[in-house]
Amino acid sequence: MKPSGLEYITIGQVLAPWGLEGKLKVEVITDFPHRLAPRSQFYVDRQPMTIAGTSWHKGKAIIKLEGIDSVEQAEKLRGKTLEIHHRQLETLPEGQYYHFQLIGLEVWTTEGKRLGKVIRVLSAPSNDNYVVGGEKGEILIPAIEDVVKSVDLESGRITIEAIEGLLDLNG
Repeated sequence: MKPSGLEYITIGQVLAPWGLEGKLKVEVITDFPHRLAPRSQFYVDRQPMTIAGTSWHKGKAIIKLEGIDSVEQAEKLRGKTLEIHHRQLETLPEGQYYHFQLIGLEVWTTEGKRLGKVIRVLSAPSNDNYVVGGEKGEILIPAIEDVVKSVDLESGRITIEAIEGLLDLNG
């Protein structure tokens, strides 16, 4: 079963107005922060918005949107998500995937045993880990070459080599 594709992908969330001129403090939720550069376009409630200016403060983006010129207008955007259309996605190198592409994929062992579906992806400095929900609860699968043998988005399937002890640790 192929997971359904997302039409819009979240890249940030408005935390609060910033100053009195309609600027917004944004939590960035993308590996491509250049998406928040001036003249970039994204969507809020499926309405297109264009960034007039961007600065950074303590890891948060401070953006000024075209047409948002007061703290009152900015306040209406508090808590809203910033999204891009799936056609705006960056092309990833072969063998790399967006987390949303992996969520919902079925996980099978090379021996043909179904373990469950990916319900979450946990990022870590060394490697990602797939949280797989199955009949016996959650299993943590390290996204490393020795374990993950193939990812087939078309068929909705990840095949893993259950290296010694992997399923015992999780079971």
